[in-house]
Amino acid sequence: MTYQASNTRYQGMEYRRCGNSGIKLSAFSIGLWHNFGYVNNFENSRNLLKTAFDNGITHFDLANNYGPPYGSAEANFGRILDLDFRSYRDELIISTKAGYDMWEGPYGNWGSKKYLVSSLDQSLKRMKLDYVDIFYHHRPDPETPLEETMAALDLIVRQGKALYIGLSNYQVAEAEQAFNILKRLGTPCLIHQPKYSMFERWVEGGLLDLLEREGVGCIPFSPLAQGLLTDKYLHGIPEDSRVATSGKFLNESHLTPDKLEKVVKLNDLAQQRGQKLAHMALAWLLRDKRVTSVLIGSSKPEQIVDSIAALQNTSFSEEELTKINAIVS
Repeated sequence: MTYQASNTRYQGMEYRRCGNSGIKLSAFSIGLWHNFGYVNNFENSRNLLKTAFDNGITHFDLANNYGPPYGSAEANFGRILDLDFRSYRDELIISTKAGYDMWEGPYGNWGSKKYLVSSLDQSLKRMKLDYVDIFYHHRPDPETPLEETMAALDLIVRQGKALYIGLSNYQVAEAEQAFNILKRLGTPCLIHQPKYSMFERWVEGGLLDLLEREGVGCIPFSPLAQGLLTDKYLHGIPEDSRVATSGKFLNESHLTPDKLEKVVKLNDLAQQRGQKLAHMALAWLLRDKRVTSVLIGSSKPEQIVDSIAALQNTSFSEEELTKINAIVS
């Protein structure tokens, strides 16, 4: 049966201006980091994206090495695009990235012009696209001159392979340098994607102020600290949790008694607000208007719908913010 998107898909979602650009992003974006590789159930992957779009999420975020194996999330996304979303292409913001290891040899990693241009060419083929809306450099390269990396991003836009440029995992000083180079080249940075949550707050040390000053959007990833900022681990480690099944990005060493005590206290505060802990953690990010969108991941369609419920209350009193700071400090 041909997929028909919900006629009410834009009614319950908030859309935020991305920096000083003409682009608005849905308050939540769907990340394809997990659950879209060849190892995953393809029909579930399809249903995740259809559920996201039916509920107003217009931004689908990928990277060259998402999977596993590398490249398989993009390849599966290309199939889903053909099956379900080809007629909706102009309603979507599709992004991908390059910067981490992708193929063997000296040209399959980091930030050279050779790697970035080649990687995006491969990504476009896998996704069956003529262009992506946003192309990110995934992480800074300590050996390649920043001018070369930024010139590659500028070239990619001028070639029509991407409409906008983003950066991810750049610290304040290197982000400021990159922004200045991109402005001189005539391709300003649209958005920055940092790791940011109640437990990961380095962006508050100047990056958010820089983004606001430069008119660059912000889209945090890992907003729930790989599931720590949910009620999942309040009573032990569930058998189907990421800790139990993978352990690559979150394992038992992260679940220290101190961290779990903080989770319990945050959960108590969330309940006082009439929210789940996950809802409060997402709302806490969205309370800041410098945050354009928050990247969420999901293994089940109903989790996406549940996350969007955080939009029902994104305001915090000064007392609540003080309590959160005291708990996580």
